[in-house]
Amino acid sequence: MKDKKIVMVAGKGASTNILYNALKNEFAIEAIILEEPVSKKEFLKKRVKKLGLWKVAGQILFQLFVPKILEIGSKKRKKEILLKYNLDDSALPGEKIIHVKSVNDKECRDSLQKIHPDIVLVNGTRIISAHILNSIPARFINIHAGITPQYRGVHGGYWALVNNDKENCGVTVHFVDTGIDTGKIIYQKRITVTEKDNFVTYPLLQLAEGIPYVKKALKNAFNGTIITETNTNKSFLWYHPTIWQYLYQRLLKGKK
Repeated sequence: MKDKKIVMVAGKGASTNILYNALKNEFAIEAIILEEPVSKKEFLKKRVKKLGLWKVAGQILFQLFVPKILEIGSKKRKKEILLKYNLDDSALPGEKIIHVKSVNDKECRDSLQKIHPDIVLVNGTRIISAHILNSIPARFINIHAGITPQYRGVHGGYWALVNNDKENCGVTVHFVDTGIDTGKIIYQKRITVTEKDNFVTYPLLQLAEGIPYVKKALKNAFNGTIITETNTNKSFLWYHPTIWQYLYQRLLKGKK
């Protein structure tokens, strides 16, 4: 597959590093367009308008404390997952990185048009606008940490477990459209969590189980044999839990 060009469009983080390193020996990744995180001021302003001040305050408290505490106790488990799935989280090669403020900026569009990839692989970005999606003939493929359409948005694995919906705790590989994780489904894979797992290890398990399906999707896309699936379940959009939601589920329901 080295004769086909891929551009990754991604957010900064370990998942992007892992995804690149898992693909680099089988596929020609021409560039990695890395976008900056949304400014906290802009993010909070939009989120308060959408969800209300009380809920956003709870989400902020959750993000300030819970993941950091869980990370301390999850280092060994994360190493186990990396080893089991032969994942490499080492740094991205600097010569392939193109920095942009937003995936929707002119700089991103110009880079895509210059490289003219066969496929754009998306991971951890903000919602991609139509003018970017339509700027080149290539299809955009995303790996999403949740089973769509039931678990669109963030933390799909966690919310599935909270809802006692283990059969829909998993990962989706899908085409990208202008909605939030609403593109046509290519593959879905359910995951199995252990007593060692929690909120900060679920996404790593989802990524680990999803990578083989990303590879299959890319190969099938290049061969012209890709087939989309249909999931007729109801669609829901999920956000970060509030600190009180998390503590209630953790202390009374045992959901980590």
